[in-house]
Amino acid sequence: QVQVVESGGGLVQAGGSLSLSCTASEPTFSSYAIAWFRQAPGKERQIVAAISWDGYRIYYADFVKGRFTISRDYAKNAVYLQMNSLEPEDTAVYSCAAAWHSDGSYYTTSFEYDYWGQGTQVTVSS
Repeated sequence: QVQVVESGGGLVQAGGSLSLSCTASEPTFSSYAIAWFRQAPGKERQIVAAISWDGYRIYYADFVKGRFTISRDYAKNAVYLQMNSLEPEDTAVYSCAAAWHSDGSYYTTSFEYDYWGQGTQVTVSS
């Protein structure tokens, strides 16, 4: 069992930046693929970014390419999502999820992820 905790959400004006953190106390967290998902009111959950356990394979949804950066810090047992040039359309609850991937890669669908955080609200005002 891996307990995932997100932090860093908040309110920001359009064009601003926020950094989200995803951490876990279990050392095995560093061996999991990690993804950030988001869900806006009335909309389906969508993947934002994902990173393999070794950090070499990274995925970004088209709508965040060039604006968001996912990274991981093994010393801190954490994964980060740096969000720049935020737009009102980025307003959503952002959740971090972890999964073991047998090929060392990542998944892009939510049902493949086993461990989820409680989510953190990101609100971008226009």
